[in-house]
Amino acid sequence: MSQRRPILIMFALAVPLALATASQVWAATTPTKVPAGNPAAPPPAVAATVNPNCTLVVPPNPLSAAGLATAYRLAATNPAQGPCNEANAAQSAFVQATIVDPATGMLAVYNPLVVDNGKAPAAAPVTPMLPAGAVVGIWFGFNGTTLTLRGNNNSLAAGHCVNGTPNSPFGQFAYCNAPAFFNTANTAITAGKLTVPPLQMGRDGKPCPTTRDFSLVDMDQSDNVTSTYLAIGNGATAQDTAANRAALGANQMLVNASDNRLLDNFVDPALGCTPFTAPNLADGSTPATSLALNELQAANQQAPVALVPPNDPMVLNGAQMSLTKTNLYRAGVNLPALAALRTAARTYCANLVGTAPQRLQLDRNLTQQMRSPDAAAANNLFTFLAQRLSQSFTTLNCGKLLNMANPVHLKLNNGITVDATFTNQAAGAPGGGNPPSGSPNDPQPSRSSHF
Repeated sequence: MSQRRPILIMFALAVPLALATASQVWAATTPTKVPAGNPAAPPPAVAATVNPNCTLVVPPNPLSAAGLATAYRLAATNPAQGPCNEANAAQSAFVQATIVDPATGMLAVYNPLVVDNGKAPAAAPVTPMLPAGAVVGIWFGFNGTTLTLRGNNNSLAAGHCVNGTPNSPFGQFAYCNAPAFFNTANTAITAGKLTVPPLQMGRDGKPCPTTRDFSLVDMDQSDNVTSTYLAIGNGATAQDTAANRAALGANQMLVNASDNRLLDNFVDPALGCTPFTAPNLADGSTPATSLALNELQAANQQAPVALVPPNDPMVLNGAQMSLTKTNLYRAGVNLPALAALRTAARTYCANLVGTAPQRLQLDRNLTQQMRSPDAAAANNLFTFLAQRLSQSFTTLNCGKLLNMANPVHLKLNNGITVDATFTNQAAGAPGGGNPPSGSPNDPQPSRSSHF
């Protein structure tokens, strides 16, 4: 989600979901004592210019039950740019764990808490009960620009955490132990211990979208998470659980501006699709979605399949495409490594232009009835997806790569997208238009591009 204006809205109620659970799941958590809520206080003042770059301190032994139940601490990467506050929706960071038991294939979700550095949680996090040998993967999301992970007692090494390449973080995304989680889950699938729900047919007569569907992806696919937190008046935060909602009273819900949340809470309901879920170990095994569950199900995506391209802003090294950074990101979301840069960026753009406009237009009558994930950007889900596609075409430099104009035409009212149409591109490249002749490889982005 880099270079996108974060969704700053905070939902009082989650969108109702019809939930498909994993074929095998385990129950239960051991709740720790929940302290009484703090007295209500006015929300903290929000600075006119918000520091977009924050650091998240990873607790010791992050893959253990105790580590999961220890709050992550948010602080400014450069204090001279201003503070970072978790309750400020423009700076909120999010952590999400998904757990697999290799012996049984059972899955579960747990959302570790994030608090301001030096501030206590509004309610003590629940300590999850993990089976012996459980493999934990952790993913991170951020509503600002660049989230940097910082260790505590060797926690980054203990958690096998990846923030990007040296001196070049991904941006809003990071992970710990993700490849091990996916290797274990995929082995369980092959052994018949874990069954991932197949893709359903949507109300439009097409297979339900996944995080690898070109009608859903944007300039930086497969990023951010579906975790939510509660924030009370003094800026303290708590896990979003039924017990905490009852104990803490009126509060705000912090949400991550996430491709995964967009799929699970907006696109799926609009198309009559059901997200893949597993028990939430912090919330009495209530069904919960997660980035990892979405990526496991996305393995069923029909061609063309969207795989993180080297022109994704999160995998650029400065202004240059990087095979190493691209493959580090791919490893964190269960995608195959890219063998070489070559024409991967151009192919991605061609598939984006060649498939996304048609699906968005097909689904228009359905998505127009769903509210917008960001009312300040678009007036319904259809126009939100259309403006997102237009921005992705520009940011990925698709115009230069395909030698064509942006196929999305937006109608704005006071800066809000209220309608959209799509150009019917002429034949040529797979997505319409004709790629520049000359070099067989994609050009590196220039300083004047939108990278």
